[in-house]
Amino acid sequence: QVQLVESGGGLVKPSQTLSLTCTVSGASITTRDYAWTWFRQAPGSEREWIAASHNGGTEYYAKSMKGRVTISRDHAKHMVFLQMNTLAPEDTAVYYCAAGWGIGEPRVAYWGQGTQVTVSA
Repeated sequence: QVQLVESGGGLVKPSQTLSLTCTVSGASITTRDYAWTWFRQAPGSEREWIAASHNGGTEYYAKSMKGRVTISRDHAKHMVFLQMNTLAPEDTAVYYCAAGWGIGEPRVAYWGQGTQVTVSA
């Protein structure tokens, strides 16, 4: 059973940068079985895919987010990171880490519990 725990959310001001962390257990972060990915869900909106990291160093980004976010991994720490730049109030959402299958936006097998990010002056 893969377990994913997000951290790093909170209240941030517009234009700031935020880094979220997903700590992975129950599977090796280097496994080819899963892609590690981030989604978000804003109030009243559907869940939105942000980015995915596949083994071999391939990364995929949603068109709406590309250039403003970076997904990365630390294999030794079993962590997946999401860095977001130039935050705006519309980035306010619950951010989820997930493990899944497929190229680009993965089909999710496991979800984390989410971490709230609120962007406000």
